[in-house]
Amino acid sequence: MKYDKPPLSFEEQAELLIKRGLVVERVFLIDHLKSVNYYRLSGYLYPYRQLNDNFKSGTTFEKVWRRYTFDRRLRLIFMDAIERVEVSIRTQLICILAHESGAFGYMKREILPDLSDSDYLRWVDEIKKEFSRSQEQFVEHFRKKYGDSHELLPLWMAGEIMSFGCMLTMYRGMKDVFKKEIAVHYGIPGEVLTSWLQTINVIRNICAHHSRLWNRELGVKPFIPRKNKYLQWHEPVLIPQNRIFGVLTILRYLLRIIAPQSKWEDRLFELLAEYPEISRWSMGFPDNWKESPLWK
Repeated sequence: MKYDKPPLSFEEQAELLIKRGLVVERVFLIDHLKSVNYYRLSGYLYPYRQLNDNFKSGTTFEKVWRRYTFDRRLRLIFMDAIERVEVSIRTQLICILAHESGAFGYMKREILPDLSDSDYLRWVDEIKKEFSRSQEQFVEHFRKKYGDSHELLPLWMAGEIMSFGCMLTMYRGMKDVFKKEIAVHYGIPGEVLTSWLQTINVIRNICAHHSRLWNRELGVKPFIPRKNKYLQWHEPVLIPQNRIFGVLTILRYLLRIIAPQSKWEDRLFELLAEYPEISRWSMGFPDNWKESPLWK
């Protein structure tokens, strides 16, 4: 089937939405469409649509816009936690590999035995690209002083310009004994931490591209442990794998270890209180979620 929809002006977009039943002042809507792409907003309009593409009675732009602003602020809360997790994981990873193989030993093939040859070559290529395009002051200094002898940074410097995805590949490729050592720091098995990092990487990319998050069903699902030394993960609250509440709970758990002084969860509580009309079910929040020991 050929796609033949023509592009619409901002005025035409506004007319179409109003014709379909969106309650809003026309000029006000046009101003917002000039700032936020029509297609981006359509994801937040979708729950209000009927089978004939018209909107349910009483669908106001204010309701839709509040969903949009809630989602934007939710992404910022996620990114704050993910940054702390990323820095912590990277610190553990670099410490272990640097003591195992030295400043530049991370480029030896045998240090990442769990990667296929093709994955390893792609990873090396990505490290080289990051190094060549970085304009960080410490990178420039290294190039000038040591560039005649070294084509890449020592590991503790390379880690600072490594993407989350590149770091994840490095972690996945490590010897199992090292993965286990890092996971033990967080009180979980190695395979659990691997699954968490894979899901967090997906969430990070969603947030970085400003994509819709609040009612998303996860394609890459994290493994939720039944229990660990101190906590029963599913009692008295079942933690879902397929919705973002599960990821929020994982981040909450990790932050208790990484930054126990953090009041990160307070920002989440405040956001939820400010937007009581936003569906918790769409995010996977059980009715009794605050009874979970992970959220107390």
